[in-house]
Amino acid sequence: MHEKMYIDGTYLEKNPGWHIEESAWKAQQIDRMLKRHHLLPQTIYEVGCGAGEVLKQLQSKMEQSCEFWGYDISPQALQLCMPKANARLHFKLADIRQEQDACADLILVMDVIEHLEDCLGFLRALQPKSRYKILHIPLDLSAQTVLRRRGLLHVRDAYGHIQYFTKEIALRMLQDAGYEVLDSFYTARSIEIPTELVGRKVLGLARKLLFTLHQDLAAHLLGGFSLLVLAK
Repeated sequence: MHEKMYIDGTYLEKNPGWHIEESAWKAQQIDRMLKRHHLLPQTIYEVGCGAGEVLKQLQSKMEQSCEFWGYDISPQALQLCMPKANARLHFKLADIRQEQDACADLILVMDVIEHLEDCLGFLRALQPKSRYKILHIPLDLSAQTVLRRRGLLHVRDAYGHIQYFTKEIALRMLQDAGYEVLDSFYTARSIEIPTELVGRKVLGLARKLLFTLHQDLAAHLLGGFSLLVLAK
């Protein structure tokens, strides 16, 4: 079963930082979406919260009355989370689908769907547990990744991605799962998060230039973008 790698320590071994360096940037994207729609949730759950840093960063941006819960099935992730817990920020080793009483104003699903064998079933099970959902979905499918022999195999081997999306496929998947998509926009970690790798810097410049000219074309040709979606 694919999810075993998140339980037995394999994922932590491959990704020892659990992508914590992206957490502040992800929290900024969530805050941007909330402000676009004037949403002030009082309870926020994050499914697949990893090291818990996104919730920690988000807590500093939200009202003092807001309460946060992070859920993950990985014991290693929970160990990374627990030092961040406080009176309004809680973490639990659990599959939220099995939490019968779990109900929030907003559920975050940040870079999770691409790891799941049954992503449609997961989304349907999540549907009644909150009014709003914010999902961050990497758009691994592009001309660049398809033409490179190991383009998609790299994200599969290194990060455990087993589902691959374009913007259009991601939005259709949410609709097929019964979600109403309220808003979406591209996020550009490949441009906005610094890298020391020369090849990535060069590709990042090309992505930035093309993205200013035509966002969809940049995502479809060069990749390196994700989609942030607000749905209910």
